[in-house]
Amino acid sequence: MTGDRRPAQQARKSEFRWSRVCPGVGRCGRCDTYLMALTVLIVDDHEGFRRVARELLEADGVEVVGEAADGESAITEAARLRPQLVLLDVQLPGIDGFEVAARLGEASDPPAVVLTSSYSADSYRRRLAQSPVRAFIPKGELSGEVLAALFA
Repeated sequence: MTGDRRPAQQARKSEFRWSRVCPGVGRCGRCDTYLMALTVLIVDDHEGFRRVARELLEADGVEVVGEAADGESAITEAARLRPQLVLLDVQLPGIDGFEVAARLGEASDPPAVVLTSSYSADSYRRRLAQSPVRAFIPKGELSGEVLAALFA
């Protein structure tokens, strides 16, 4: 059967572009949640990865609000842009992703932090267990769908 799959694909994309926040504060006063676009700050020292990650996430309906190339810039940009989520490379020049995650976690309203690396989670098992991050996603498995599922 050959049908037009675009409506299903569009529905899937829009399904993952929203995250539920503020339980009990509905837009219309009758709803129990308020839906808003998932906002992300991408932090990686490789410009090529930031570009590809932005394209992948935006294709899935995620709003990329900014990028940073090192740990210090990540902290500054997160404070300025206030994204819901920081996609953070583990290995950065200067301070590494684990230290950035710890510093971001000290904020009064910290963003969720998802660490990413070209290495597997097994390489960081002990540090991940002690870290305030929400998740670890290998770079090869990154998608807007995966990030949005963390907020479902």
